[in-house]
Amino acid sequence: MNRSYLPGILAMASVVVASNILVQFLFGQWLTWGAFTYPFAFLVTDVMNRVYGQSAARRVVFAGFIVGVICSLIGTQIMGEFGPLVTLRIAIGSGIAFLTAQMLDVTIFSALREGKWWRAPLASTLVGSSVDTALFFTIAFSGALTFLEPANDVSWAGEMLPLLGAGPVVPLWVSLGFADWLVKLSLALVALVPFRIIVGKLVAPAT
Repeated sequence: MNRSYLPGILAMASVVVASNILVQFLFGQWLTWGAFTYPFAFLVTDVMNRVYGQSAARRVVFAGFIVGVICSLIGTQIMGEFGPLVTLRIAIGSGIAFLTAQMLDVTIFSALREGKWWRAPLASTLVGSSVDTALFFTIAFSGALTFLEPANDVSWAGEMLPLLGAGPVVPLWVSLGFADWLVKLSLALVALVPFRIIVGKLVAPAT
């Protein structure tokens, strides 16, 4: 593998590891700290795609996926106060959501790369983040998928409450997912600044 990809692989691995740890800690009532770190995986993917191309971005995504799977497997073997730190459903949801969303991000970015500089990273991250959120929270907490891990009681996530405490009544996991999605959308806009700066520095020597 090209050594130029190593910083991207290390950055992706760092984001995945940090997010797997921080997702266990709540920030307020509707979010986990992992919601603030995971979106930067899209920044890493988009920078790699812009600077090194689609193939390099996919390699970095696969490296992050492997790291995520390893972290999840380790987490399923570590017992906390209420059971494994990472349940099987969370591990499955995390892996499927990450790989699907990141590969979709790469595809959309590549299709839009010839347009205005901000269009590809913004569109790919918005779509990828939306898909990631929908897949993860549905697989990890929806009552309709209890068969994935019958021994794991996620009835707490199905408690019917007003959306984010003020909207229509929905299952708790929908509020958690919606809050997570809003953070991802906000960070997609914020990430355009470091994207522009990092890409500018990496491509400048070649111009």
